[in-house]
Amino acid sequence: MPKAKVTKDAARPVSSTTTSASRTPVKINTGGTPAWYKAIMFGLMILGLAWLIVFYVAGDQIPLLSELGPWNYAIGFAGLIAGLLMTMGWR
Repeated sequence: MPKAKVTKDAARPVSSTTTSASRTPVKINTGGTPAWYKAIMFGLMILGLAWLIVFYVAGDQIPLLSELGPWNYAIGFAGLIAGLLMTMGWR
């Protein structure tokens, strides 16, 4: 059976002078989320939830809520969903 050919690169031993990747962990500063973003995010979620609760508890007694009718659900859930969508940008 024929032997494999040995090239110069394969026959050269690995020396300790070659450069290798550093294994020291480096902290990357991403900045974080500004306080105004968090305030708007949580505010929208709380406002949407409060809108739905107030409509459910006292919707007949408040003229604006009774005029809107089923649109109150759209307003409340829109606030909740907008706040939840903003959580994807939170770091």
